[in-house]
Amino acid sequence: MASSGCDRATKKRAVKPSNVLTLPGWQSSGPQHWQTLWEARHGYVRVEQHDWMRPLRGDWIARLEEVVLSRDEPAVLVGHSLGCMLVSAWAAHSQNTHRVKGALLVAPGDPERPEMRDLLRTWAPVPLQALPFVSVLVASRDDPYCDFERARLFAHAWGSQFMDYGNSGHINAESGLASWPEGHVLLQDLMRD
Repeated sequence: MASSGCDRATKKRAVKPSNVLTLPGWQSSGPQHWQTLWEARHGYVRVEQHDWMRPLRGDWIARLEEVVLSRDEPAVLVGHSLGCMLVSAWAAHSQNTHRVKGALLVAPGDPERPEMRDLLRTWAPVPLQALPFVSVLVASRDDPYCDFERARLFAHAWGSQFMDYGNSGHINAESGLASWPEGHVLLQDLMRD
């Protein structure tokens, strides 16, 4: 009898695959990227943007808002690179943050880097306020798109648990992670909380 109640509680708290939303960065995630592999293997849903090559923050926020509102239960967000910035920008503006259970933020791209400012003009400044849901930020020490200490600053400002992932580049397909099972364990922990 007790295990039956436990099973019901577990089922009630489980996040459906269609409520796990992947948020790729600039230029989207290619076929060998762990986000794409997770979508194929687990049924997670990519938030498709109108223009992956010329990302406008307002447009990306509006699209995320639309998809979050279309879910029947709270979503879990999985951001990579500029997708992490999307989570912070969306959370700073949305009245619907209660519809998100948590976020896995991987290798945030820093749009305020001098070489990125012209390409990603609408993404600065980066919102540095606490996220209203639980989050984990995974950063690499040799990420070419975000200095390690800057990633740590983002994690601190957003109230995210910070994870040092060593020298792993941009934590993408070029990092040789394949389907990145360690990252999926982090996501499953967020989905259970």
